[in-house]
Amino acid sequence: MPKIININFDTKSEGINEGEIVKGSLKKDIAFSQFIGKSKVIQSLHTKIELISSCDASVLITGESGTGKERVARAIHYLSNRSDKPFIPINCGAIPETLFENEFFGHVKGAFTHATLQQKGCVKEAEGGTLFLDEIGTISPFIQGKLLRLLENREYKPLGDSHIHKANIRIIAATNRDLLSLIREGMFREDLFYRLNIVLLHIPPLRERREDIPILIGHFIHKYCKEYGRQPKTFSKALEEFLLTYDWPGNVRELENKIQQLIVMTTTDVVTSKDMQLLSTELLNQERGHPLKAVKKQMVNTFEKNYLVRLLSEHKGNVVAAAKCSGKSRTALWNLIRKHDLSPKQFRTDIF
Repeated sequence: MPKIININFDTKSEGINEGEIVKGSLKKDIAFSQFIGKSKVIQSLHTKIELISSCDASVLITGESGTGKERVARAIHYLSNRSDKPFIPINCGAIPETLFENEFFGHVKGAFTHATLQQKGCVKEAEGGTLFLDEIGTISPFIQGKLLRLLENREYKPLGDSHIHKANIRIIAATNRDLLSLIREGMFREDLFYRLNIVLLHIPPLRERREDIPILIGHFIHKYCKEYGRQPKTFSKALEEFLLTYDWPGNVRELENKIQQLIVMTTTDVVTSKDMQLLSTELLNQERGHPLKAVKKQMVNTFEKNYLVRLLSEHKGNVVAAAKCSGKSRTALWNLIRKHDLSPKQFRTDIF
């Protein structure tokens, strides 16, 4: 009997044992429980995922960091006829160009010095299943050419092997970057883009679907109170208002992280704005009559400046590298830097 591969879906909460076959509406409920919401865009996303999962077309998922691109890819795989085969996620931005072929295609024994054993690449590991290529916009032209060949012919050759291998895999790619802009700048191959972009799924940022925030908050409170053995908690009105109106630049990932922190770090049944590490002193005074709009503006400005200082420090004032890391264009990042009266030069270490 085939066995469901564990792709980090919480089937146990549904009373399902490992290895048990799940079908029909329950399977859809499990898949869609990974990205929660009642907004029109999320309901439309559910419909599209159900359609896409019934075929093997390549999928390109776009959206800001933290919106849940990998969760969508996992849902497509889970609902497809490949769900009993592996789902292999690869962070393309973490693989150096010199190691790409070995990581993706593997090698045979004796292919190079110290290659004493044969090694499977991630393409072989994903055989029959799905290969998820995250951060596809970060790969070099050399790697782009290798991937194009795999996409066009579903063929690859391990290092040192004289034989061409066939790959029975589905490819789903994701990016938080504007690939069309990269194409215009000569940094991304147009032919690869069209091979990846057979089906396009865009996940909107959380600030564009605020009606989903209360549902997500309730879900994460329940999830982490249960996980950490805490009594059910409620949030004060001031804290709720902030959570509902804050722009969440880190999207669902940031919201989940903040709720998780609150559940872990608070001991009272009612969580207030004083428990929220993200909040500034001005926001803590909101309960004494300060207008929410003014407090929110100050909080966002404080967050932006702190974020920029940390980002520019990490990248030693290199705006190009900082923009790439933040997922923003260089122009947008420069506008933020000027807004907060910062200078990249003050973060450089090579001018002394």
